[in-house]
Amino acid sequence: MFEKIVIANRGEIALRILRACRELDIKTVALHSTADRDQKHVLLADESVCIGPPPSTESYLNIPAVISGAEVTDAVAIHPGYGFLSENADFAERVENSGFVFIGPKAETIRMMGDKVSAIRVMKEAGIPCVPGSDGPLGDDGDTNLRIAKEIGYPIIIKASGGGGGRGMRVVHSEATLLNAIILTKTEAGTTFGNDMVYMEKYLETPRHIEFQVMADEHGNAIHLGERDCSLQRRHQKVIEESPAPGITEEQRKKIGERCAQACLDIGYRGAGTFEFLYENGEFYFIEMNTRIQVEHPVTEMVTGVDLLKEQIRVAAGEPLSYTQNDIQMRGHSVECRINAEDARTFIPSPGKITDFHAPGGPGVRVDTHIYNGYVVPPYYDSMIGKLIVHGETRDIAMVRMLNALNEMFIDGINTNIDLHKDLVKDAAFLAGGVDIHYLEKKLGL
Repeated sequence: MFEKIVIANRGEIALRILRACRELDIKTVALHSTADRDQKHVLLADESVCIGPPPSTESYLNIPAVISGAEVTDAVAIHPGYGFLSENADFAERVENSGFVFIGPKAETIRMMGDKVSAIRVMKEAGIPCVPGSDGPLGDDGDTNLRIAKEIGYPIIIKASGGGGGRGMRVVHSEATLLNAIILTKTEAGTTFGNDMVYMEKYLETPRHIEFQVMADEHGNAIHLGERDCSLQRRHQKVIEESPAPGITEEQRKKIGERCAQACLDIGYRGAGTFEFLYENGEFYFIEMNTRIQVEHPVTEMVTGVDLLKEQIRVAAGEPLSYTQNDIQMRGHSVECRINAEDARTFIPSPGKITDFHAPGGPGVRVDTHIYNGYVVPPYYDSMIGKLIVHGETRDIAMVRMLNALNEMFIDGINTNIDLHKDLVKDAAFLAGGVDIHYLEKKLGL
């Protein structure tokens, strides 16, 4: 096992990594910007290194600074968490070439899955169902592109091969606007992602967003840990997640989950990963694979009893998986609400000093957060300040526990989206289960 790990992240995930390291008897190094010197994980880590000023480009995204932090502290591995450099293949390669272990997949795997065109091709070869599409990048021949779109059937969506986070997409409802949409998306993709390759897919109008958690080691073992429903989202950003997904049968779970695990073996995957699907009319359609730990990993931990962070670290250290597929049993139901420092109606970020904070408690309640009384939320980073997770014997009980926990949770000094979550967990359609990815935006009038 590693003697010392660098935590190359901030916020609740940095604290989550630190806690996993403590249980594995691993020393920790917290890298931080000048704005984050008072973060809880920085105060608790065995060592800390300031790697730059507040802007993430000069600190958390500064590859030489991160690697230098590992060098000066004699660490042996680097955990990127999620966001920042976690899916940067060049960073993973630099880490390994510098003599450290990257706690995640190999660089070539990240590149393969980061390019949506190559990812879809690989998934099709592995037998993973994909959205009907162009089966490759679009060329410059307008007649060919019009023919492909007609064969797929409108509406279609143009996507940037290197895109993500909801950017680099354009929906087209008729052939009259197709060619111009392709040009605009290629231009946007080249400017935003440095890669103007785009492809075409059938646009599913009322899908749900369902993802499967996987874990694989270097010894030919791979498992899935069930699915999560992440359909309640705003502008492609998830708001509430739950596991298991309402309405998904054990037969469907087994079929798609086993295919995901087999795909991991086919591509030589290592570590924690997530296969994301759109689900409509009883069918799953692969959209992308996230080659890192997810924000919403706690709901999977709550229903399976598996500590995904500890398992991720063990696998990176070369150990075989601690579990077989037969060991994975989903028990009860779990829900997660992302708590953001923002106005509940306008979603405008609300940085500032937290003057009072009370965390909820009770059976099945978990709070993953780095905030505390007197903590100052900086204006430089993502507005998420924590996650409220509950578990119950049934989905109904989990929802009641979530509402109780939200009513108990108190944060003063800044605005938060707690009131939005209270409204959502009382929403009749959401409580019935199975809302599509557009439901929240329609509810909010966006």
